[in-house]
Amino acid sequence: MNTVPHIPVLRLGRPYESLDHIQVADHRNGQLMATVSTINAGIIRKDMQKLGASRASLKRFSVAQLFDLCAKAGDLFLNGILPFGSKGHTQSPAEYVSTLSATSGLPWVMVRRNMQKIHHALQEMPTVLNGLTRGLDPAILDSGYGVVSGSPCSFYPTTQALGLVMPSNSPAVNSLWLPAIALKTPVVLKPGKEEPWTPFRLIQSFIAAGVPAEAFGFYPTDHEGAAEILKSCGRALIFGDKQTMAQYANNPAIQLHGPGYSKILIGDDEIENWPKYIDLMAASIADNGGRSCINASAVVVPRYAAEIADALAKKLGPIVPLSNEDENAKLSGFANPKMADSIDGAIEQDLKIPGAIDATAPYRNGPRKVVFHGGTYLRPTIVLCDSFEHPLANREFLCPYASVVTVPQSAMLSQIGPSLVVTAITRDPTFTAELLESSLIERLNLGPISTMKISWDQPHEGNMFEFLYRRRSIERVA
Repeated sequence: MNTVPHIPVLRLGRPYESLDHIQVADHRNGQLMATVSTINAGIIRKDMQKLGASRASLKRFSVAQLFDLCAKAGDLFLNGILPFGSKGHTQSPAEYVSTLSATSGLPWVMVRRNMQKIHHALQEMPTVLNGLTRGLDPAILDSGYGVVSGSPCSFYPTTQALGLVMPSNSPAVNSLWLPAIALKTPVVLKPGKEEPWTPFRLIQSFIAAGVPAEAFGFYPTDHEGAAEILKSCGRALIFGDKQTMAQYANNPAIQLHGPGYSKILIGDDEIENWPKYIDLMAASIADNGGRSCINASAVVVPRYAAEIADALAKKLGPIVPLSNEDENAKLSGFANPKMADSIDGAIEQDLKIPGAIDATAPYRNGPRKVVFHGGTYLRPTIVLCDSFEHPLANREFLCPYASVVTVPQSAMLSQIGPSLVVTAITRDPTFTAELLESSLIERLNLGPISTMKISWDQPHEGNMFEFLYRRRSIERVA
């Protein structure tokens, strides 16, 4: 079929083609890949009045049954030929990979890795929920009450649906909302402009597996529509930059997923061994094209900062763009070249401030921003900073970027600021105790563990169970 696919709105499972469309194009040559229906806030507001029926469709299943459906959906997502759009199109896994790569800039090899992560999360949903609930018997969520360690307990849902305002930077970010389905919570999702493919394919996978279609809302929309989703759903996730996060910082009903500012810390006891950890640091910085909030954006050391920055620059600086199909591709293109311009300009502007050196410049042998096969790319950047006072010391960009900063071990925790992931390479019991008590670290890796490593038996970013359910006291006559 040669016609361009059209992706409809899913109004709580019902396909709807609107009069207003947006176009999603190849980031390299502008080739039209699909048109997407968009919808306004008024229609979303109307649909949100029907969320009770959406949740009722999931309440018919036990959590154990939903585990099985999640596993089936995972296999379909990874291997299935699924409905794609409103004109009879279907999409194979290979078509998904090539289409997503063309519009997002991610090379095929990275798309496939992200597919595997999503597949694994769906296959391992019992393990995921066991970690989120810390061993709660799933049957308690079916009945609403039960006994844990000899004490009665009860849990009730905090919302009729989970609202999602998704980004376009990385497909695997969709793994964060997957537990909602196993927790009997419908999802109302606004996709990223350049990345409707992954959430739409996931929804089709769930439906094909047997999850009711009315449990899914897929609403490409504008800022007003996104705000309506956030307001209408009792719980919501939003992804964005620091400015976006500030708007919702005081709203406990909205879980924020902004810059991670993830870091690697090396203690006094291990710093002499720093050459052993260069590969670990480089992978933490550059895996997935540097696009994840769990990519390390700073390396904090008590000494040898210049040597470490040089070693990282020597390893990462020569990396260049390759074709999307190349299995060795390590860089992602920018769907919006203006974003690459902005990042490149911001780095160059701040390098003019004394106290920072672009350690990768001698090894890049050319500019940071390059055009390759029609796509715009940013090559890796390692910046050596005198202190955390420099504006480049605690920054995060959608490309392989990290600062290397000298900070005495005794001052590290007071200077690094909030961090989604910290990998602390140390065996010092005193420093370890301080790390364990820090309220600024959301996820802590003790030892040489990549910041990119995800443990499915623990919350990745925020605890979806605690977000969607609340415990209450209960007494019941026998």
